[in-house]
Amino acid sequence: MVSKLGEMLVKAQLITDTQLDEVMKIQRREGGKLGSIVVRAGFCSDQDIVSFLGMQYGVPAADLEQWPPIDAGIIALIPRDLAQRHKVLPLQRTGNVLTLAMSDPTDIFAMDDVRFHTGYNVDPVVSSEMGLIRAVEKYYGGNSAVRLSDGTSARSTLGGSGTSATARAEENVPNPFSEEDEHFDLAELEQELDADAEFDAAEDEEGSVNVNSLKRGSEDAPVVKLVNMVLIDAIKRGASDIHIEPYEKNYRIRFRIDGQLMEVMRPNLKLKDPLTSRVKILAKLNIAERRLPQDGRIKLRVNMGGRQKVIDYRVSILPTLFGEKIVLRLLDSDKLMLDLTKLGFEPESLERWDRQISKPYGMILVTGPTGSGKTNTLYSSIAKLNTVDTNIMTAEDPVEFNFPGINQVQMKEQIGLNFAAALRSFLRQDPNIILVGEIRDFETAEIAIKASLTGHLVLSTLHTNDAPSTINRLMNMGVEPFLVATSVNIICAQRLVRRLCTNCKAVDTHQQPEEALYQVGFTPEEVARGITFYKPVGCEICNKRGYKGRVGLYEVLEMSETLKDMILTGASAIEIREQGQKEGMITLRRSGCRKVLDGVTTIEEIIRETVL
Repeated sequence: MVSKLGEMLVKAQLITDTQLDEVMKIQRREGGKLGSIVVRAGFCSDQDIVSFLGMQYGVPAADLEQWPPIDAGIIALIPRDLAQRHKVLPLQRTGNVLTLAMSDPTDIFAMDDVRFHTGYNVDPVVSSEMGLIRAVEKYYGGNSAVRLSDGTSARSTLGGSGTSATARAEENVPNPFSEEDEHFDLAELEQELDADAEFDAAEDEEGSVNVNSLKRGSEDAPVVKLVNMVLIDAIKRGASDIHIEPYEKNYRIRFRIDGQLMEVMRPNLKLKDPLTSRVKILAKLNIAERRLPQDGRIKLRVNMGGRQKVIDYRVSILPTLFGEKIVLRLLDSDKLMLDLTKLGFEPESLERWDRQISKPYGMILVTGPTGSGKTNTLYSSIAKLNTVDTNIMTAEDPVEFNFPGINQVQMKEQIGLNFAAALRSFLRQDPNIILVGEIRDFETAEIAIKASLTGHLVLSTLHTNDAPSTINRLMNMGVEPFLVATSVNIICAQRLVRRLCTNCKAVDTHQQPEEALYQVGFTPEEVARGITFYKPVGCEICNKRGYKGRVGLYEVLEMSETLKDMILTGASAIEIREQGQKEGMITLRRSGCRKVLDGVTTIEEIIRETVL
């Protein structure tokens, strides 16, 4: 990169080849940025370099000496340490865009840090390095040194006794974890961890790991602040999962919000080992084990909105090619919706569901992919059935939420406590209702079905695409057709789609062709009446996404005598589906279409999650 700039300066006739050779010798001897050395050597002026870089990178050049006074509120957006470290200065804000003066407009790390800290998009302008140093001293004040890229330093002598705009702004930054460290800055953190060799956990020839080094790195204050900040930020943004992912040349953190993954930050690669170790320590996992997957749990008590709140994080660590990937599933009991009427069931589907879960025995199945809300539906159902005269036993892997009055058992495969073993024990515990987290194999399915045939109501989940194919899935496991036909009461397949933000959604005036609407799944009667479609817009409430929260799509197949006869005669999933629709079953796609008609979601969402 340095030689490239030198070649460009020679080509532009700002310096000669001889001068470039001299500058390169100084750089090899003393270090620093080539542009600064050229100016210091007197080969061209600071403004010449700034104008040249502006033209080369297609960004405006800003002379900070002539720039109008910058508002204190703009300066307060970026802390002094970050401005000093990256030699940047905020100039103005227009909407969601922050104009940033930089000595190097190609420094993506500096822009990422500013973007992460402020939440604004960055529009860079190029300024001279010395001009930035003087401007940082002028606006931030304080008696602190800014180190130049050539190794020299400039010390502020302005306003040493005054309080800077950033310092005033930082006084009001809340931290739910600590009363002392009131401010977190990614740039400052990376600076504090500059001596990354101390945290290097590279394996030696025998494959061992320096555990003491890992522990020291994980207990360092900046790492603790970073992990705390990520955990809290996920709660504030309403994320369901946190993904911490190492790659060969970068390290990123993503949140899953309303079912969609979005990147929130890219920490320096030097943080990979201490950050992973910190998470492992919180989850009570083995920090020296980096070859095998590990699962754990973190329980944190945090102060949110003036009240104490306990949040559970389910931790999964998986070794990948370039390090350990961490996924944390957030389990926030405040977000658990236990009211069946608010989950998204159509009235007729909810009536069928209520009728079947109120029966004294039989099997209730909920199907769908991971993250489709199956657990929420099951919890809502047993919460409705949880009375003093009912003994409810659950076998879960893992137990996500605790309920008073319900006996919940955590599966532990390593000691032989699996779903089948738990079910056998449940039958000796005089249960009325049994919840099995998942039917994974024939043994579990066989015991669950036998329990449903001997006077118990059994609720469980399966991974299938829709309700009718669940019948074939059970029979493929080895369950006899007559057992399926006599035990299963009802099957519910479900998906989750994003809700349109009620604050900013707008009518979509774009006319959809009738043929396309038929292909989506709307009926001729609905098309003839006219359909009002809505589109996402974006506002402060929904973080500019246009969607806020999710709603369920439900396909409820209630077992009738006709359907039971079809199962006994070996009917296919397609035939069962057709018969179910004749009997009033609403498919996942039709459930989605009705949500579109109600203005709850969009066509794009239901097409993404369902098929005809």
